[in-house]
Amino acid sequence: MKFMKLGSNPDTFQDDGNEISIVATELVSDVTVRIGTTKFYLHKFPLLSKCARFQKMIPTTGDENIEILIHDIPGGAKAFEICAKFCYGMIVTLNAYNVIAARCAAEYLEMNETVDKGNLIYKIDVFLGSSIFRSWKDSIIVLGTTKAHLPWSEDLKLVSHCIDSIASKASTDTSKVEWSYSYNRKKLPTENGLDLEWNGVKRQQSVPHDWWAEDLTDLDIDSYKQVITAIKTKGMVPKDVIGEAIKAYTYRKLPSLSKVSMVHGDAKVRAMLVTITCLLPSEKGSVSCSFLLKLLKATNLLKCGELCRKELMKRIGRQLDEASVSDLLIPTVDGETTVYDIDMILSIVEEFVRQDTKNAQKHNSGEVDVHVQAPSASMIKVAKVVDGYLAEVAKDPNTPILKFIHLAETISVNTRPVHDGLYRAIDMYLKEHPSLGKSDKKKLCSLMDCKKLSPDACAHAVQNERLPLRTVVQVLYHEQTRASAAVTIRADSICVGSYESSRSGATTNTEDEWDGVMAVEDLSLSNSKTNKLDKCETDGNAKIRSNGKVKGGATPKKAAAAHGKTTVPSKGGQCGERSSSDSSDSAILQKLELPKRTPSRSTKPAVLGDGGGAARVRRKETLGTVRCTNLETIAGP
Repeated sequence: MKFMKLGSNPDTFQDDGNEISIVATELVSDVTVRIGTTKFYLHKFPLLSKCARFQKMIPTTGDENIEILIHDIPGGAKAFEICAKFCYGMIVTLNAYNVIAARCAAEYLEMNETVDKGNLIYKIDVFLGSSIFRSWKDSIIVLGTTKAHLPWSEDLKLVSHCIDSIASKASTDTSKVEWSYSYNRKKLPTENGLDLEWNGVKRQQSVPHDWWAEDLTDLDIDSYKQVITAIKTKGMVPKDVIGEAIKAYTYRKLPSLSKVSMVHGDAKVRAMLVTITCLLPSEKGSVSCSFLLKLLKATNLLKCGELCRKELMKRIGRQLDEASVSDLLIPTVDGETTVYDIDMILSIVEEFVRQDTKNAQKHNSGEVDVHVQAPSASMIKVAKVVDGYLAEVAKDPNTPILKFIHLAETISVNTRPVHDGLYRAIDMYLKEHPSLGKSDKKKLCSLMDCKKLSPDACAHAVQNERLPLRTVVQVLYHEQTRASAAVTIRADSICVGSYESSRSGATTNTEDEWDGVMAVEDLSLSNSKTNKLDKCETDGNAKIRSNGKVKGGATPKKAAAAHGKTTVPSKGGQCGERSSSDSSDSAILQKLELPKRTPSRSTKPAVLGDGGGAARVRRKETLGTVRCTNLETIAGP
């Protein structure tokens, strides 16, 4: 710390409680200065030689003792004592903690050059310019002391000089930083690896870009606001570094911000949160989404105002893809029935969707159809986070189904490559709301696309007693469709391999082998096999209507059981387009001849064996006929 000593005479001021007198002189005191409860027994001549204000207050003639009352001197009795000692030529030590008080008091007493050359004001200004404002830490200390001496410190431009000094040093290139600073935090992610050895020579440890952030946390919020504003104005510091500095300041002043239960605060804390929100750089990514959500949680609990809340929600919406599920769990304020504020998250998600659509339109220079356009990577991330959030709020028995559905529908179906997360959320909601009506259950299940469930999710869904029967049946249908497509692909590969072998002359396909390949192709439900499916459907219907049997004496029930699959049609491929009557589900199960709540879990498609070509062909034709018959029976009017 820088300091300056003035005067050469020994300090003869003696303090005896509320009174201070000079005892080193034989002259009797002829002036008494009272400041608050403190009295100074002084002499006219030293005061009149340095202070123009005393020249106006003390008569030069007369021997009577004069008492002067001063009640508005900046810095109070301590600052006046420094000025009085300077008048007597006594040793005075100035440093970063008392220099502002002494400078303001000297201005009050008018200790300028017109009264005496080399007066106190001049000496303090030289000390400030040559030492204090050139020191990083002293400038911060001095700025912290200016608030106690307003408006004097501001009128004398001491505040502005401190701020400019601090902002200039913070904007200095890191390669030119040679002064000491406090830094106990981790470096920014972009700075990792800068201190590694290069060609066997260890580099000199680099100065982190946010080296100044920790020292500024000692400032009050008003001074901090002025410094950050000055740093922004200079435009030399990257926005993400400013954001990191504001984050460090916030956690220093509000350590409870990182905790979930930040429910206490007064007007001072609310004002600080509002100021911090206003200071954040407007650029996307300047601060993390997690930090923004913590600020939003605090401002919501402390009721910091609608304007502040909307600004944070808008900023969060622009970078929602960085958030985690735990970040979104914002508790509701008093008076709400739900545990978490779903409406707030809904507004944030809607803002993100608007921004993502707007960016897509800019990129494509026109309109964008969300149902056709491939979703962005950020949209896919948000969809995954929203599904996780839905699973958490589903555990709350007071979560309304309409809010749940509205939030789920905010993210379009096309943005979810896999619907396992959405299925988990729906299943959790059904579990926590057992009294949900049948129509509400169907609305809930219509949110997911059964074709986008993974095999594990399908295996779970077909045995899930909480799901509507029609949803279970549609899951079975799409699972069998997927299995049949896999068999077709394998059959095509076998066909191609046999064809290449025949061309090379290595072997000759027998009639049974070609028939076997064709029988497998008949199992495909693809558009390329539509003619075969129609023929199969016609033959099967005729046989079932005549005697309820299929070729080979197998009933539809036995054939379906032998195949391990049950086929069910899906209108549009999703679970939402279904009949609303209870009898329809029972009719489907009756036609399928399945146990009411224990549908088959087998997903292993039938494949060709190694021998018995003709028998294999007949078995596959039988299964194909039964499958087509079931499809027509269920999909009928």
